[in-house]
Amino acid sequence: MSKARKGMRLGTSEYKQVAERMKAIQEQQRRLIANMRRIRFKVAVLSSKGGVGKSFVTSNLAGALAMRARRVGVFDADVAGPSIHKMMGLPTGYGMMARMDGTVVPPEVPPGVKVASVGLLLPRDEIPLIWRGAIKTSAIRELLAYIDWGELDYLLIDMPPGTGDEQLTITQLIPKLTGFILVTIPSEVSKSVVKKAASFAKRLNIPVIGIIENMAYFRCSDGSIHYIFGRGAAREIAEEYEIPFLGQIPVDERIREANDRGKMFFLEYPDSEAAQAFLEIADKIIDIVENGKAKVPGGNVELDAG
Repeated sequence: MSKARKGMRLGTSEYKQVAERMKAIQEQQRRLIANMRRIRFKVAVLSSKGGVGKSFVTSNLAGALAMRARRVGVFDADVAGPSIHKMMGLPTGYGMMARMDGTVVPPEVPPGVKVASVGLLLPRDEIPLIWRGAIKTSAIRELLAYIDWGELDYLLIDMPPGTGDEQLTITQLIPKLTGFILVTIPSEVSKSVVKKAASFAKRLNIPVIGIIENMAYFRCSDGSIHYIFGRGAAREIAEEYEIPFLGQIPVDERIREANDRGKMFFLEYPDSEAAQAFLEIADKIIDIVENGKAKVPGGNVELDAG
């Protein structure tokens, strides 16, 4: 045997370390599958593009589903830039309770939504997680394995932007993923990027529950409507990929104020046009998901072979 070949062989201690690591991963996957069996519907909220308000949509959609008497949890899969905990009223460093058996209990916020995020474990907002892709995917797997959600109707997974390691990890780890909800804003730039998310779902043969257009328009006090960022992007994507158009969320300056104050907009301004839109969207999602209507994107869209 050549020296080069000998150099690739593992020693006894190294072999034991690899074997122990593989055993730990298998145990995590076993726990993860057991956890997911207690959740009826697992829905990933995806954009492919940052800055479209995906975390805002996820947090308030969770509140709307809870108001429709559904048991809801939110998992922040954006481990490098967690923010959804703050939008739901939980400060950075709030923590999650750990049990003696290693399981973790996510905190619950009104109106009865359970929240899990790496942001709850960081001491301060400005602390960066300088992790490579493999470490991030490992962290996602471990969190999904040890967080005890209990019995849920919906687990909403707030995905990071893109269609890379973390997104693939979620789709491969979670058995019977119910489907994706896509989020865009009306701009042409956002539309072109969010199409990648629809193609991603089609490539992986995962259903898309529908698409939501955030920051769709601004309504003045006189009732006139202004399309600040463009118009019709979500409807165009819905038509092209043959997926449901779920609705529009208008621009409201109180959204920024609520997010900055760590308040859930949906609860702070329940009579607002945006809050009512979330309820209507939640009703459509319930109909599509609970009646098995979600389908893999169609249309004549060419997919890259990479």
